[in-house]
Amino acid sequence: MAALLLVSMLTHPIERAFAQTIPNTINRATAEYTSLPAGSNSPIQNSTISNPIEHNVTLPLIDPSGRLLGCDGEALDSYAGFSMALYETDSSGLLPSQLVNLSPTIGDDSIPPNTANINPFPLSSEGTYNFLLDETQGQTNAGTNYILVIAPPENSPFSERRILIEMLGVTRVDALSSAVLSYRATSLDGQPISVDGETEVSRSIEIRDAEFQSLTLFELGVDSIVCEENQLSITKSADRSAAQPGDVIVYRLNVQSIAPVAVESVTAIDTLPVGFELIADSVSGQIGETVVDITTRHTGNDVRFVAGEPLEAGQTLDIIYAVRVTPDALRGSGRNSALITARRTDSQFRLQDGPSFHRTTLDPGILSDCGTLIGRVFEDKNFDGEQQPGEAGIPNAVIFLDDGNRIVTDADGLFSVQKMLPGQRTGTLDLSSLPGYTLAPNLNFIERNSHSRLVNLAPGGLVRMNFGVTPSFSEVQE
Repeated sequence: MAALLLVSMLTHPIERAFAQTIPNTINRATAEYTSLPAGSNSPIQNSTISNPIEHNVTLPLIDPSGRLLGCDGEALDSYAGFSMALYETDSSGLLPSQLVNLSPTIGDDSIPPNTANINPFPLSSEGTYNFLLDETQGQTNAGTNYILVIAPPENSPFSERRILIEMLGVTRVDALSSAVLSYRATSLDGQPISVDGETEVSRSIEIRDAEFQSLTLFELGVDSIVCEENQLSITKSADRSAAQPGDVIVYRLNVQSIAPVAVESVTAIDTLPVGFELIADSVSGQIGETVVDITTRHTGNDVRFVAGEPLEAGQTLDIIYAVRVTPDALRGSGRNSALITARRTDSQFRLQDGPSFHRTTLDPGILSDCGTLIGRVFEDKNFDGEQQPGEAGIPNAVIFLDDGNRIVTDADGLFSVQKMLPGQRTGTLDLSSLPGYTLAPNLNFIERNSHSRLVNLAPGGLVRMNFGVTPSFSEVQE
């Protein structure tokens, strides 16, 4: 009689992976038995080992799939012409470079709707899509970044969207456990990527049986949402195109809601030009014929107007305010800009339009920012730098200014220049125009012992520039 015991054992553990064929699953059988030879009373123990049996194990691909929704979080009326594409990033990490080379799928690896795993993928009628990433190609390695580009059809009211997807890696507790894919998704256009208004989300998703697990971008935390480009508009106008210091200009900001739903937190930000001062009690607002409260916040040249009421779809808000033009405005350009922001009441998406510009031509009127330079060249007998009685002016002396102008003194040694630009101005006395004279030493101010003078000319101001000279004598011959 013989007893037979068969034991099956694995010489290597099974390692779970995705989108790869692993030729390391080896099965071997061991058998032990007892036999009693004929004519013998002593049993013999025997054992044997079978040949190893090796087979390949194909495991499923990781499946980040999703659905495209509208700005209100609902399905679009039509997805015709929309496409989704997954790009590698360029050296900056913020721009798409080339399409990700995805592994083609057929048979059991196919997962609808993108059964062939093509890239880019035209959206189905339900707005769903999916891309399968191959772990053996390093496509799920930590530090690998992608940019998901949502392309609307041509002549569409929707704008293109870009979402940065940063792979944080795949982890496993042990060889037979399920895999967990971690990633971070960040909006690159400033618009939210979820109906909750988030612009960045981080998630860890368990990937066990991707072919049976329906994952949407909402479940992954990467909500894929597109909005119409023009949902809000602003136009800036004024009651005059030209002004002088002292004038009052009345501005009007016309804000129109083009969104299909009401918008709230309507805020206009106007950057006033240099020298334009807001008249605080002049601010008013109205929606249609209804007066609304406008809260004003003033920081530097920026004026923020906040409407106290939401704007319904198709409504128009007018914000009217006045500014006073000061003499300081002549230093500026007279150009100001305004932009408008708001939030949709359904999804809290932030809307913006602008800036809208208006330019006012500035006329100095009786005011001028130019200044006047006056001076004299005289014989300085006591070397104090100032003309005293008995110190005659020197005619025909030449002074060169820093702007290249050449000035000649009159019969009394006087000169003047009007409409000079303000600032630091310099003048240099040309001693070659004064034969027999040299620069007089100044006993009071060392800086005046130079052929040049530096003066500060204020806007609309008057400044003096004097030069003292003295006769030059040659050595007496005995």
